[in-house]
Amino acid sequence: MMLKRAIDILVSVLVLIFASPILLGAMFLVWRYDRHSPLYHARRVGKGNHDFMMIKLRSMTIDAEARGGTSTAASDRRITPAGHMIRRYKLDELSQFWNVLRGDMSIVGPRPNARDNGVDRYTPEEMRLLSIRPGITDLSSIVFSDEGDILTGAADPDALYDAVIRPWKSRLGLLYVERHTLAMDLRIIWLTAVAIVAKPVALRGVDAILAGLGAGDELRAICARTGPPPRGVPPGVPA
Repeated sequence: MMLKRAIDILVSVLVLIFASPILLGAMFLVWRYDRHSPLYHARRVGKGNHDFMMIKLRSMTIDAEARGGTSTAASDRRITPAGHMIRRYKLDELSQFWNVLRGDMSIVGPRPNARDNGVDRYTPEEMRLLSIRPGITDLSSIVFSDEGDILTGAADPDALYDAVIRPWKSRLGLLYVERHTLAMDLRIIWLTAVAIVAKPVALRGVDAILAGLGAGDELRAICARTGPPPRGVPPGVPA
């Protein structure tokens, strides 16, 4: 979709220009904490099953990978003081507009995953998530914007993520892959912003999108987030 790519480029340039004071301020706070680079280059898997380096504003200690898994609870001790603010307001995603500008990502698309304990565990059905560019935001980014809180207190955050987030996140991603349109992208971008200040309103918007896509009652009920997400199985795994 040439129009989608053109919008990605235009919006990324504008965001990087106008958000630069916020980015620079947050980068200074991260650097001041431990005097290390405020940027983190995370290896992720993109379109066509190809690896790329996703640029993130660092919210964790520099030895975070050595100290734990890929899933992060809100109470994770690897998160720095500035990192809690960065995660709360999704500032770590602003730097990813550089990846959009480069063509590694799109503004809207399935969130990119790591290869180890991530894509390497995908079912053949989930591998279809790699048929388009990954995105900064998608439906699951709104529904599970409190992922860190969901995982808080878990003895094994990675295992809990696989049990209660991955099954529904992958289903939402596959729905997007099959039915995405430019109009849907614009709605998702708007709802992502709304979710920061009024998540219940954003969730009602997500439900309207799911209804239009013909999503099943179970998925719609889970995405309403009236309670903790239940355990499930990833797409392609027999129930």
